[in-house]
Amino acid sequence: MPPISIEDREISLPRPAVVTIRAAKRHDLPQLKEMIAALAAHHNDLADITPEMLERDLFGDLPWITALVADAGDALIGYAILVPLYRAQQGSRGMDLHHLFVRDGHRGHGIGQHLVSRARDMARNAGCGYLSVSAATGNFAAHKFYEQMDFKPRPVTGMRYMQTLV
Repeated sequence: MPPISIEDREISLPRPAVVTIRAAKRHDLPQLKEMIAALAAHHNDLADITPEMLERDLFGDLPWITALVADAGDALIGYAILVPLYRAQQGSRGMDLHHLFVRDGHRGHGIGQHLVSRARDMARNAGCGYLSVSAATGNFAAHKFYEQMDFKPRPVTGMRYMQTLV
């Protein structure tokens, strides 16, 4: 689904009567991939992920991520992806809220808040002591949202390096 040129704040679709926040299932993979691509496009990035990659990472022999979806009955309208973290020096488990997305026209109805709340519950149930999230430096709307959800800003304390493995 290509990005909509109208600013999201100008679009307001009626809130679905019932929205269920639940774990992603195999049949959700095409819509989940579509939403991941929409979030990537929003950040002027490309999404190379395929439904097969998502299936491997969500349901494979070694599940790598957890995904929650906001199900409005006839369509998925949002998602959150969680990735485990660990602070070895403290023996502390954590969870990174790697992606949080709500479709255009459905923002401002509390869907993102419900996804974060469920992510928090999942992290606690997994024995995690913290939930982290990051947002681009200039994404002030995301900063405000996360701070309203009781996330505390943390300073960036160094460089992160990456090496491609072939």
